Amino acid sequence: MAEVNGVIPSYKKSGVIPTIDLEEVNDQILNQKIRQASEKWGCFTVINHGVSLSLMAEMKKTVRDLHERPHEMKVRNTDVLLGSGYKPLSELNPFYESFGSFDMASPQAVNNFCDQLDASADQREIMLKYAKATDDLARNLARRLAESYGVVDQHFLRGWPSHFRMNKYHFKPEAVGKLGVRLHTDPGFLTILQGDEDVGGLEAMDNSSGSFFPINTLPNTLLVNLGDMATIWSNGRLCNVKHRVQCIEAKMRITTATFLLGPVDRDLEAPDEFVDAEHPRLYKPISDGGLRKIRLSKHLHAGESLKFITIKDLNDVPKIN
Repeated sequence: MAEVNGVIPSYKKSGVIPTIDLEEVNDQILNQKIRQASEKWGCFTVINHGVSLSLMAEMKKTVRDLHERPHEMKVRNTDVLLGSGYKPLSELNPFYESFGSFDMASPQAVNNFCDQLDASADQREIMLKYAKATDDLARNLARRLAESYGVVDQHFLRGWPSHFRMNKYHFKPEAVGKLGVRLHTDPGFLTILQGDEDVGGLEAMDNSSGSFFPINTLPNTLLVNLGDMATIWSNGRLCNVKHRVQCIEAKMRITTATFLLGPVDRDLEAPDEFVDAEHPRLYKPISDGGLRKIRLSKHLHAGESLKFITIKDLNDVPKIN
């Protein structure tokens, strides 16, 4: 059993979700490990992922500093994508606030976000480096998933932007035992989460039993979650993991999520490699914005929105050009 910084992860001891070493020398074996974890759990942790420990620490400090801005500055972070801007503390989420920024792999998007919050030159540089590193990682993992299924598509990932959420949990004594974030799935294809190694609370659902298990964060590890778009793309093979955040101790919790979304300029559907007589097409084509509208307008957060695009009979099956 491999150690990370001299520590054996507790979830590896209990055999819950796997930790995958991305420096595995055999690409085929690595791709199969990623696929198996994505199908069974919809999540896994990665080590040797290419995002330096120093950059992760700098990003965490930057997020913490940005959350110290006054409220009137925070609300400058407005939506570019539906639901993508600043989320303040609210009655629905009284312990959680978050910044959001769309297309963070674009230097212009990073600069626009930093302008809104009067970020320093050093903070801009940190965010640009972190955005590039995590976007590259997300795309590499998505390509490996496609390769594992034999999907060859030169347009795969074209027009798939990344979206940042920079989160602060205000966990005080009265919050202990309560939800920091309700049960949900991620709407995009794949999420890279830098958790808080000092404060836990993230839990994922085992789809086979409906029970929850904790996901602990260790230094220099990143969590990978599969979202709704991955389930649509894979014709139901990939698990869009349900997860939530519980307050387990009265401490501030800082996390950063990089979401690789689905396409925003066209609809996504399962490639032909996933469809045959034994595996009929399950979902109608839909774009990231289309799925996001269903989720937000109908207040559906835990994968229920897929029911609205499920193909119920042969007349619903879209024609393939």
